[in-house]
Amino acid sequence: MTALLTLKDVRAGYGGSVVLDGLSLQINEGEVVCLLGSNGAGKTTTTRVVCGLVQPAAGKVIFDGRDILRVPAHERVNEGICLSPEGRQVFPDMTVRENLVLGSYSKRARADRSKTLEEVFSVFPRLRERESQKAGLMSGGEQQMLAIGRALMGKPRLLMLDEPSLGLAPKLVMDVYEAVAQTARLGISILIVEQNAEVALVASNRGYVLANGQIAASGSAPELRGSKLVQEAFLGTTRAKRNSSRSQDRT
Repeated sequence: MTALLTLKDVRAGYGGSVVLDGLSLQINEGEVVCLLGSNGAGKTTTTRVVCGLVQPAAGKVIFDGRDILRVPAHERVNEGICLSPEGRQVFPDMTVRENLVLGSYSKRARADRSKTLEEVFSVFPRLRERESQKAGLMSGGEQQMLAIGRALMGKPRLLMLDEPSLGLAPKLVMDVYEAVAQTARLGISILIVEQNAEVALVASNRGYVLANGQIAASGSAPELRGSKLVQEAFLGTTRAKRNSSRSQDRT
């Protein structure tokens, strides 16, 4: 497979603090990859490094064979790197359509704005239904769909989703991830940044586990689901089995 994004030995942080300490990972063309980690592990910082919002102190960021470490954030959007940020961050006083159109401001996206808008509405029919509604009046799940749709309006080659299930009811999480699956079928490479390992691994081909700014584990989605690290840290499977076994020992 052809590598679309490669991070190599990236060291980055804020002020004097180091958040990413030698991070290396790769996303191939047309692949869905998840980046799992607890709060503070460096997941959001990773997306900011890729977007150009955080400048690493060391390492390489290679996109489509080109080192983009010194490329400004707005030019990276034009290269096809788009982010749906943590917390959605929609514009509450603007309509759904206005929010979506804002996602297509780059030169890459403007020419196909009408066509891309129809594609977004096909992935998220609820956005079409609420096209004229103010974003601030939508539910959390609808706002998450809007945030992803806005990122899709940029015609991404790489779409990054930062905590897409955060704060959503289980039914809405499944709705959002069904849309992620539809997006993947369009051939777009996707990086899913999540604490919710269960849904992220179902949607992904491969994954990485981030801990203390470094990759603690990696592998295919089935391999990670079966790993002791992921089960104990994210799925609770091993812990649940131990507790069940202890309960049986007492009876």
